[in-house]
Amino acid sequence: MANALGKRYMCEKCGTEVLCNKPGDGSLECCDASMKIKEAKPLPSSD
Repeated sequence: MANALGKRYMCEKCGTEVLCNKPGDGSLECCDASMKIKEAKPLPSSD
């Protein structure tokens, strides 16, 4: 899997977050496991 520019990756074991500032091939690893892309939090509705 390629690293995507501007995406945040998070380690599910220890909670470390990484912001990708240079895209490329390969994968990010932490705690001997692949890091997953962190999903964006939904914005609160404005009434």
